[in-house]
Amino acid sequence: MKKQLIATTVLLGSMAASAMAAEVSGNAGFVSEYLFRGLPQTDGNAAAQAGLDVAYDSGAYLGTWGSSVDNGTDSGVEIDLYGGWAGSTGDFNYGIGGTFYTYTDDVDEDYLELNLSGGWKWLTLDVAIGEYDTEPKQDYTFVSLTAEYEGLYLTYGDFGDDFDGSYLEAGYGDTLTAAGEDLFDWSISVVRSEDKLLGKTDDDTTLIFGLVKNFDIKFQ
Repeated sequence: MKKQLIATTVLLGSMAASAMAAEVSGNAGFVSEYLFRGLPQTDGNAAAQAGLDVAYDSGAYLGTWGSSVDNGTDSGVEIDLYGGWAGSTGDFNYGIGGTFYTYTDDVDEDYLELNLSGGWKWLTLDVAIGEYDTEPKQDYTFVSLTAEYEGLYLTYGDFGDDFDGSYLEAGYGDTLTAAGEDLFDWSISVVRSEDKLLGKTDDDTTLIFGLVKNFDIKFQ
């Protein structure tokens, strides 16, 4: 727990120190079930989630995001710390960054990964390379391809190296407005996780509903 608090404090301090020269935004909401890359994170239960992001004109960014998690035996909080740089040229976009995943109450192992991305218009390729801090340690690569069109999206994700398995996710999201004001974003998705990804004998399908409120943070 001390490690998570130190890392979070350092990142939040860096974000606050340079927030005057950047755009700062936050978000808070919940999902009916939290899946990450096709893998269950809340043992079939709902999750509360929130995040804070700082974006700079140069394309650099910093952020932190958290969610309640449950592995069926222990429950706690996942706290992600991330940063990187993203840019674009015409219809193409690209980025490089890193994410540190931490967990309270021994829900899971902490680990660090490298994130790479590239896209063209409505198509995006993401690559993650990391090492899962078990004994023995397990290397993994994760590759996903996402197509988006007017709120609709379709993602195929696949693990490699010491991890194996894939998933397919389809969903739709939009913003609920009233009197010209944005109230919150809502989403619905279906995730089909492969049996070997889950360590089961059959594939699994999960329907997920989500609500999130995004807001800008202004500093005087």
